[in-house]
Amino acid sequence: MKFIQKVLANIFQIRQILTQRAKKELQGWKIYEVIGLFAVLSFIFINAFFVKDNPIAVCSAVCGILYTTIAGKGKISCYFFGLMGSWCYIWLSFSNALWGNMLLYLCYYIPMQILGIFKWRKHLQRQSREIIKIKLSMPERAKLVIIGILGCIASSFILAYFKDKSPVIDGITTFLSILGMYLTVRRCIEQWLIWIVVNGLSFIMWANLVMHGERAYSTVIMWGVYFILAIYFYFTWKNELNKS
Repeated sequence: MKFIQKVLANIFQIRQILTQRAKKELQGWKIYEVIGLFAVLSFIFINAFFVKDNPIAVCSAVCGILYTTIAGKGKISCYFFGLMGSWCYIWLSFSNALWGNMLLYLCYYIPMQILGIFKWRKHLQRQSREIIKIKLSMPERAKLVIIGILGCIASSFILAYFKDKSPVIDGITTFLSILGMYLTVRRCIEQWLIWIVVNGLSFIMWANLVMHGERAYSTVIMWGVYFILAIYFYFTWKNELNKS
């Protein structure tokens, strides 16, 4: 009897901890953001059921959307979903011979997300536990544009040499994603401008693969949602920076 009481007490304590943690994570969220996230995830699951989507694609989409949304809210817990989604996306890229995207996630995204956990922990607001957001100076932006153009050209040529299925789009998205992840770890608003380009081109790339027979509908939806979220969080961060 005492053993059962102890087990129930532990379960109740764990439930309280999880409830408090959930309240902290949802602090600062607007009601339409929660409803929108729930609606998108529900649509992905329903769509996956009817079209018999690839389970890895579904997992990648769900984790990716949670990562992007929570990162946009400035919560460090985003990296938990980011790491899970990255492993799923690595498998999808490998299966579709998108070598640039595969190497990007394997050799760069995963290490950078782990680094991001430690970097963000040093720059959290006391009350909201959200990151302190910053923006680049004009000289830094100019350097970023030059590096981005040269890097995209070089990446496209390299991937074309290795017979990538979509060398131009894959090359551009791969290199810009490197810059985007760097800016994410640095907490810069300019990351969202880069993600708008990356997400839009990635949506086109995966939509083309689906039209040619690949079962990855959830991945197409994921990139479409990413595109919308990047626009939304750019203006959200901009308003916050203007106020501060």
